[in-house]
Parts: sequence; C-alpha cells; structure tokens
Amino acid sequence: MTLVPVKYLLDVADTNIKLECVSANGTDFSYLECGSGKLALLLHGFPDTAQTWRHLMPQLAAAGYRAVAPFMRGYAPSAVPSDGCYQTAMLARDANALHENLGGDSDAVIIGHDWGAPSVYGAALDAPSRWRKVVGMAVPPTAALGLAFVQNLEQVKRSWYMFFFQHGLADLVVGANNHAFIEMLWRDWSPGYDASFDLEFVRKSLADPKNLQAALGYYRATLGEGYRDPPLQELQNQMGAGVPIQPLLYLHGANDGCIGADVVESAKSMAPANVKFEVVAAAGHFLQLEQPEKVNKLICEFLAS
Repeated sequence: MTLVPVKYLLDVADTNIKLECVSANGTDFSYLECGSGKLALLLHGFPDTAQTWRHLMPQLAAAGYRAVAPFMRGYAPSAVPSDGCYQTAMLARDANALHENLGGDSDAVIIGHDWGAPSVYGAALDAPSRWRKVVGMAVPPTAALGLAFVQNLEQVKRSWYMFFFQHGLADLVVGANNHAFIEMLWRDWSPGYDASFDLEFVRKSLADPKNLQAALGYYRATLGEGYRDPPLQELQNQMGAGVPIQPLLYLHGANDGCIGADVVESAKSMAPANVKFEVVAAAGHFLQLEQPEKVNKLICEFLAS
C-alpha cells in the first residue's frame, strides 16, 4: 500500500485516499482508493485523470463504499497496454476485470464520465450480474450520439476535435506548448471553470508521448483506423445501441460545450424506463468538478434509493 502526499494528489485534507495498483485484463492499473465496503468503480474520460473524482470519493466512502478510481489504460501512472487496443468494448472489459480482481460482488456500482460513460454502459451490458446500479455523465446512453454525427451538424461542429485526432499531426499539436490544446478544450467545454488544478494532473499523466498517443487512440479506435480486437466485435455491436438493464442515472451539464443538450433530448426519447436523466444547472462538461455538491447529492441519493 502506497500513501501518496495529499499535496500531490488532492486539494482536500483527506489522507484516507491512497494510490494503489492492480493488474487486470492484461494491463497494470494505478488507482485512487477511498473507504471500505461495497465497490464503487469510477472511470474518467478525456482529457482528464482519476483526480476528477476527488470530490465524490469521500462522499461515497461515507456512504459505505470502497471508491476506486483507476487511471484508464494508457493514462500514467497506469500502463500503456501492449495490445494497443482502446476501443470502448475493451474499456468495458477492463472495468469488469477490475471488478473481479478488486473483489467486487453483485452490490457493486459503476460510474463513468466522458469516455468512462460508454465504458460503464458496456461493462453493465457485458456482465449485468456484477453491477447493481450505473451512473453515466456527459456522454448519454443509447445511439443518440452516433446518430448525431449523421443528422446533427451542430454536434458535428462541436465534435471537430475527434476528426482532427485521426491525423498524425495531432500527436504533435495536442502536446505542444504545455498541452495548450487540452487547456483550450477545457475552456470550451466548461466555460468559466478554472481548470488549472486539474490540468496540472492531466499534463503529468500525458507528458510522455506514448501516453498522449494512447489517449488519442480512444478516438482512433472509434472513428478511425485504430486497432480493434476481433473477438470484441459482438460486444462492440451490442454497445452501439444497447442500454443496460440496471437502474441508470444520467447526468449532463446544462452548459456542456462538448455534447449539446439537443443530443441529450434525443437520447431521452430513445431510452427505456430504467434510465433517469438529470440536467445540472450552471455546469459544463466537467460537471462533477464544477458543481460537486449537486452532483454528489444526485449520485448518492440514486445509489441509496
């Protein structure tokens, strides 16, 4: 067990948050951990790190959960996977392997933001007996986002960066000038939020070009020529339009500059009755950081119900 200095990891005086590591699904993961009890697995997105959960983890611990927030595959200090696979079906399998290797049971819950959201939907679809409840943020369930790329030019415009990431030039541009490109995305996606603290950790996580290429690999596996593992194709197809059967809470920031409210409305019209939608006022894409009290309350009440 490695205790990590609070000044390095967090802006709260909570020495109960530790940095640990575990091997799962052929990859070594570092993760933050807080509390004991039922497993709550928290998956971050791009461009972010496990630090994004620093406000929620102590609240989950107080509610009787062992909150575990891994640095996703390829994000330092987790390893860059040898298979070079970053498709969302693999991320879902990572989550289920973490559940297994961390000793989770059927009372476990899973929470994801941005890339973490489709990952948790996929994990719950792939192994429904592992997860009691599901929370997604900033990327809605259903096929709404995929359809938006075909039918919604405003969302295509908002998602321009995803297409830029398919070009090899992105490997240079995104990391240049102290990751100024990433800072720009945070400004555009969460207008008015001071992300300087968060960006410190993102820059550390993606400082090595191999880690940055891994983060961009998520987009290349989805929209481009990134490696896709053939045995995962069935799960990948299922994730394209499937929605978990468990109770699912979806949260979206009212001012999200990455995925528009129109996409959320489309998702709502497609979703089954087990999905509950909540729009968080005065929040953008990184709503768990911008409005932590509101988001924590919504999540903890949902998990307790």
